[in-house]
Amino acid sequence: MNASKNYHAGQMAEEIVAQKYAAAGFDIISKRYRRREGEIDLVLGHQSKLYFVEVKKSSSFEKAAERINLHQIARIKNAALRFLVDTGRMLETEMRFDAALVNDAGQVKVIANAF
Repeated sequence: MNASKNYHAGQMAEEIVAQKYAAAGFDIISKRYRRREGEIDLVLGHQSKLYFVEVKKSSSFEKAAERINLHQIARIKNAALRFLVDTGRMLETEMRFDAALVNDAGQVKVIANAF
């Protein structure tokens, strides 16, 4: 798959995941939040809690999960702290980090508290 197809497949996967969370009553606060510290695919809110979601698309859930590494997790967490500062939220804000895996069939598997 070339870079353009990968990019568009990733965008579609993020949209599928965002719709899944929205259907469950979550508020979509930000998509593709990017700062020097890192990128967060989706920032969601639900009952005063923030959810930072990393979306990974691959041929299978297992292959998608393998694409999340420790360096990336650290960057996501640093970007989450930057998000709190940028939006004036307290550092004590309750938050959760999820991984949302999307396979070739467009199915979604959410791993709550993934990291």
